[in-house]
Amino acid sequence: MNGYGSFTIFQMATKKAAPSKAAANKQAAPKKSAGSKSQSKATTAKLPEKRPVIDERFACYKLSIKSSGIHRWGLYAEEFIPKRRKVIEYRGERINRRETRKRSDEQASMIYLFTLDPYWTLDGSVGGSGAEYINHCCDPNIKTLITKGHILYMAARDIKKGEELTVDYHFSKDVEKIPCKCGSPKCRGTINVK
Repeated sequence: MNGYGSFTIFQMATKKAAPSKAAANKQAAPKKSAGSKSQSKATTAKLPEKRPVIDERFACYKLSIKSSGIHRWGLYAEEFIPKRRKVIEYRGERINRRETRKRSDEQASMIYLFTLDPYWTLDGSVGGSGAEYINHCCDPNIKTLITKGHILYMAARDIKKGEELTVDYHFSKDVEKIPCKCGSPKCRGTINVK
């Protein structure tokens, strides 16, 4: 495999990244006293986590995002999906290699970067279709098809209603080994290809 059409950058999600300059500056900034008028309640309150959504313009079947046993959120079929059918298109902001490196360094916890070709990457965290929540599995029910600058997820087999959609991320064997939590009988123990 040539490395395109895979989550070759995604492994950065498990790396402990150094805080960005903005985060370091926030940590180093002196705290204002409780009586300070410039401190607002909005800056001290923790914002609720944004619930992921599916952009139905790019989904060909009824899908939902739910908690996953594999990792955080997962994408689930809400109706039967026949083999070899387009399920959803992976969408996101198109960024160049330099911006890809920058974002993978800055976004330490959740990264949704999909390498499209030698120059472009799609960042599913910006304008994503919901396909960015498809988790890895060593025995996936979804295959990736890259055609004319689009990343399409196709059903590799018939998919039952309620089943989590999964794809093989194809991490390179030459990068840090990432343990797999897919639970498949065919699990190779790592997200990396062997």
